[in-house]
Amino acid sequence: MNVSLYQAAAAMNAHSRWQELISENLAASSTPGFKKSNISISASESGKFTLPSGQKSTYALPSATSVTSFVPGEIKASNGRTDIAIDGPGMFEIQLPDGSMAYTRDGEFQVNTQGQLMTKQGHLVMGQGGPIQLDPRNPAPPSVSASGEVSQGTDNKGRIHIVEFADPKVLHAAGGGYFKPNDPSLAPRDVAQPSVRQGFLEMSNTSPVTEMASLITVMRSFEANQKVIQMQDERMGKAISELTATS
Repeated sequence: MNVSLYQAAAAMNAHSRWQELISENLAASSTPGFKKSNISISASESGKFTLPSGQKSTYALPSATSVTSFVPGEIKASNGRTDIAIDGPGMFEIQLPDGSMAYTRDGEFQVNTQGQLMTKQGHLVMGQGGPIQLDPRNPAPPSVSASGEVSQGTDNKGRIHIVEFADPKVLHAAGGGYFKPNDPSLAPRDVAQPSVRQGFLEMSNTSPVTEMASLITVMRSFEANQKVIQMQDERMGKAISELTATS
């Protein structure tokens, strides 16, 4: 059994997945609140084979899994009245159309015609007592305090619900910059003392320079494993030719 052939092919597959993640990170590098995906490549025992001596041995093949990095991105001024950045731990709680909750660090919000605070995709931003509801007849612009209290003129409209999970690894990407817990029954906890900044946005935590450097590394590793497969194929072809000639 040509184990090195299988190992090189598995490594190429893992590096292909890494390249996909890099492409996704680069595509979303300018999206507020985006959290990049890192790659974790590990080897696990995949099978057994018999040596020419008759001794049994095992072999391992590399595999790749993606891991989301929840490291905060840089906070930049946007001057948008409904743009909000979390300066510290926590995530915004968002209600999706099916009634389920999702979580994000993207605070690029808007106000719909009904006066509800919503995400740019049109999903409701949750307060501690339900969706944040403004008065569309009130000309006063919304104001958000450092603790997340939303007011419109002299009227208090609730407090933005900022929550966190003890271990971010329980979350999986749900598309659009949203995250959901792997276990739907797992509930987040309130951030005791949230800190938000109105008129600011948290940028993506992706560094295009770092991603491009990783892309070069991936391409070189892919090419190296490709050469291993080519060498093994040539060696096997030569062995078969020699055996055929002597038979």
